[in-house]
Amino acid sequence: MSNSSSMAQFLLLAVTDRRELQLLHFWLFLGISLAALLANGLILSAIACDHHLHTPRYFFLLHLSLTDLGCICTTIPKAMDNFLWDTRTISYQGCAAQVFVYIVFLRAEFSLLTIMCYDRYIAICKPLHYGTLLGSRACAHMAAAAWAAGFLTALLHTANTFSLPLCQGNALGQFFCEIPHILKLSCSHSGYLRELGLIVFSACLIFGCFVFIVFSYVQIFRAVLRIPSQQGRHKAFSTCLPHLAVVSLFISTLSFSYLKPPSISSPSLDLILSLMYSVVPPTLNPLIYSLRNQELKDALRKLITGCFSEAINSPSSACYVPH
Repeated sequence: MSNSSSMAQFLLLAVTDRRELQLLHFWLFLGISLAALLANGLILSAIACDHHLHTPRYFFLLHLSLTDLGCICTTIPKAMDNFLWDTRTISYQGCAAQVFVYIVFLRAEFSLLTIMCYDRYIAICKPLHYGTLLGSRACAHMAAAAWAAGFLTALLHTANTFSLPLCQGNALGQFFCEIPHILKLSCSHSGYLRELGLIVFSACLIFGCFVFIVFSYVQIFRAVLRIPSQQGRHKAFSTCLPHLAVVSLFISTLSFSYLKPPSISSPSLDLILSLMYSVVPPTLNPLIYSLRNQELKDALRKLITGCFSEAINSPSSACYVPH
């Protein structure tokens, strides 16, 4: 019988045994990760460099981009390494670290999405109180609470999961370390139930956030429909729809992945669903938020043209964006 103290490594999901397909997956994951890094890096740079975007809305978007970068950098590099070198292994300590860091970013992301919904609710339904309720101190406290929630959630789940004795082998049915797949290897009934209780508690908190988001958007849409001018309604919708799209993509893929019936489960379906909630949102979020946001598009245009201008005039100088 093997246990957590003696197990040296885990075996991640072998997506394919054909060498050419492994290399194809490597280049595919490389392209996705580079696109996510570039897009989120541009969002971070644009918000940091343009003083017009130093508002609560973009402050939280900056933190959301940080969580997206974290999710991509936590899961994708090890998968690419395995594809490139035709291996499946990840060390026990590496798996624990991956689980911890990924949960930090994933939990912080959902908290930030909830806070961003609150930001839109106050901006549209209570605009006269916006400066009071979402001052710089309040924004900093809410962002810190989101990260603290991610850290505490990750600490609880990781400590409990990796204290369980494992006796069902070391093969995980996922391309990165994830708690449900590790629990399948456990032979401790009490420890399994304890972690299951933590998962149910976390799910209840997430469901509470989801109810808050739904309630807020009902109030937002009612307020928007009462705006007399079509231009005002269009502007209000343009600030809300991208956030609603991101929340819907995140929740729907994550929920279906964990709540789908076992009868329709298969390695290929599990892989597609895990990509949908772990890789697709961090890659698409910058596109969704910038597509209908003229302020952000102007800042990105200024950032890119400023960098090119500086590169042409002085190739050795750093990128500078004039205000």
